[in-house]
Amino acid sequence: MGLDSGVGGEASPIDGAALAGLDRRSAMDAVRLRIGTAIYLGLLKPGERLPDKDEVALGLSVSPITARRALTSLAEEGVVVRRRGRNGGTFVADEPPRAVLAALAAPPAEFSRVHHLVDRRLLAECAVTHFAALNVSAEQLARLDALTQRMAAAQSWSRYHQLDEEFHRLVAGASGLGGAVEAYLEVLLELYEYFIPYPIESLHASNQDHVQLVAALRDGQVGDAVEISRRHVDTLHRTMFMGLADGAPK
Repeated sequence: MGLDSGVGGEASPIDGAALAGLDRRSAMDAVRLRIGTAIYLGLLKPGERLPDKDEVALGLSVSPITARRALTSLAEEGVVVRRRGRNGGTFVADEPPRAVLAALAAPPAEFSRVHHLVDRRLLAECAVTHFAALNVSAEQLARLDALTQRMAAAQSWSRYHQLDEEFHRLVAGASGLGGAVEAYLEVLLELYEYFIPYPIESLHASNQDHVQLVAALRDGQVGDAVEISRRHVDTLHRTMFMGLADGAPK
């Protein structure tokens, strides 16, 4: 889930607030928050079409009914609009109400929690990558390479995120660390709960880290592979919502 370049362009700050602890919100409210934050930061643009509810559900790891209820709620509040017909779907409103988007945010204490999760993932990512470089099989390398190609071809943030998770699960599995892989997956999935939609161009740029990692794994370059993974995760401090909010022009 790493982003290796700044995103959002003229993104707006979260006015001193960040995402709420998702464990303290309902699943529907968490989806509202994640989509609303992406709109608030300028990652989803006015008029941009969202994936259908099933793809939103897969991309945000919720049920289709939860995704549908969240989108319905956002439509009722004017954040998104629904259009019928052949070219219909759900779109970001031309002028989504800023007060509604701001209300989705919560105390800035959440910033430190997610920064801590990034650090935990960085430690675990470097460990599984080290051992993956020593133990990865030819079959696993072929699957990893295929995943990078599918991510490069992905046309939505939802599809990309699903493939990204599959990629990192496979790298962890290639480490051969057994039970330790479960500890890695725990922090990975906990951090994924804070994933918000990004422009597909930014995700495609991030995929270059995956391409470089597969090359290093194939060549058995342990140090290079670990450095690529370290950089891939460390950049989340700047490219996740808290980094974008901190660095956005006031």
